[in-house]
Amino acid sequence: MNAGLKKTAGAAAACVFLAWGAIFGLTMDEGKKRPQSDREEAASRLQTAVFAGGCFWCMEAVFERVKGVREATSGYAGGTVPNPTYKQVCSGATGHAEAVRIRFDPSEVSYERLLDIFWRAHDPTSLNRQGEDVGAQYRSAIFYCSEAQKKAALASRDAFQKRLDRPIVTEIAPLNAFYPAELYHQDFFRKNPDYGYCRLVIRPKLEKLESLDPERFEKPRPRSAAGRR
Repeated sequence: MNAGLKKTAGAAAACVFLAWGAIFGLTMDEGKKRPQSDREEAASRLQTAVFAGGCFWCMEAVFERVKGVREATSGYAGGTVPNPTYKQVCSGATGHAEAVRIRFDPSEVSYERLLDIFWRAHDPTSLNRQGEDVGAQYRSAIFYCSEAQKKAALASRDAFQKRLDRPIVTEIAPLNAFYPAELYHQDFFRKNPDYGYCRLVIRPKLEKLESLDPERFEKPRPRSAAGRR
C-alpha cells in the first residue's frame, strides 16, 4: 500500500472511531486512557493492613491466599533505622519486626476478618518468639494505619482473648514506616515449597487454616516483585 492509501485508510479508521465516540460519548484520547483509569480506580479501593507474627515467609504465605487480598509483601516495621537490611533486623539492633503488608479490597474481605485470620495464624501469647524463631524481630504485632484500625484491633484482641488461657502479648502500635524486605524473601513459600522450613512449618499451618475455613482461601495470584534487590 502506498503512502497516500495508508493516510486515507488511517483517516477513515479515525473517522469511524470518532463516529462511534460521538454515539457513546468517547474521544480517541479517552478510549486510550480508560484501561488505565479502570486500574487506578480498582487500586484506589484497596486498603492496607500490616501484621507481624513470627517469620514473614509464613505470614505472607497465609495472607496471599485470603480471598480479597490483592498483595502480601514481606518487610520490616516497628523499628528506628530507615531501610534496614535483613542482617540488621536479625541482630535485634534496629527494633523492627518481620512483618507483612497486605493490600486488600474491603468489599471482599474486611479488616476485622483479616484480624481473625491473624490471631489464628500464630501464637499471640508467645513473647518475642514463634516456634523455634526467637527474638524481638519475631514478636506478635499489629501496626494500624488509622484510628478505625486501632479500634478494630483492640476489640478483636479482647474478643480473641476470651478463647485463650494465657494473656495475649501482641503489640498494637501505629505504623510509622514499612520497608519491603529483600527480593529473595518475597513469595518465598511459593518459590521454595520444598525448602525445609516451608515443608515442616508453613505447609502444615496453611493446611490447618484452610481446613478450618476453606471459603476464605484461594490459590494466590502471581504478582510483580515488590522487594529490594
